[in-house]
Amino acid sequence: MSQQVQHNRQLMPPRTTVEVLGVTVDMVTLSELLDTIERAVQKREHAIIAHVNVHAINLAYSLPWFRDFLNRCDLVFCDGFGVKWGARLLGYRLPGRFTPPDWLPLLAQRCATRHYTLYLLGARPGVAERAGHRLQADYPQLNIVGVHHGHFDHSLGSADTEAVVRAINEVSPDILIIGFGMPLQEQWLKDNWDRLEVRVALPVGAAFDFLSGRVPRGPRWATDRGLEWLTRLFTEPRRLWRRYLIGNPLFLLRIVRQRLGWLPAREKSHALHRADLR
Repeated sequence: MSQQVQHNRQLMPPRTTVEVLGVTVDMVTLSELLDTIERAVQKREHAIIAHVNVHAINLAYSLPWFRDFLNRCDLVFCDGFGVKWGARLLGYRLPGRFTPPDWLPLLAQRCATRHYTLYLLGARPGVAERAGHRLQADYPQLNIVGVHHGHFDHSLGSADTEAVVRAINEVSPDILIIGFGMPLQEQWLKDNWDRLEVRVALPVGAAFDFLSGRVPRGPRWATDRGLEWLTRLFTEPRRLWRRYLIGNPLFLLRIVRQRLGWLPAREKSHALHRADLR
């Protein structure tokens, strides 16, 4: 069984974490998550705050670089009932599950009030822009200093990537919200993190699609009861069937093996100390 560990960071007081299939997950409330983002901006840190759901944990299981990336982030929070329930099977109670489309408007409200700047990067052309317009409609003082779609050559050193890095650095946003989907967004951050002049990076997956209204979310009764994966499967079955119909049972099987102590050595957590990726 994984062990709870305490670790210290400049961004926050010491906090309890749990290890789920080798990935260290912070036991934070939504208020603590938002406070941590704000603290990183105020202290002019260079912080990546990531999230994990079942898909992320499964990717980390098969991609060591992705697991290491998550374990080096400044904070990793639970975004998915599957991870919350998996931790419960391991004997731990995560405070909650916070999916970006639900709490990004709350972050936008804080940014508008405190004059923090945002840069939106990702999704199809026009989608992040529409998401930004919707946020600004609710919070007119919100300062979005740049928007760029995610359909470009993401490879390290490509002309497209260089142009995007320059565009971000020209405005030096407090918070970069990046939505390419996993693990592409994390790979791009890993490749370019030491050159990006931002205070906080938030990988958010498909959040722009939801915030813009391009992809509808399931009814609230479903999303609040751990059934959002099912509504997404019905919305995009050809793209997501493998993630959910194969990935979810695999995750559960691996959680049971961790609980019973049957994990091979390569799956066990090494309790990596987190630091930024510089």
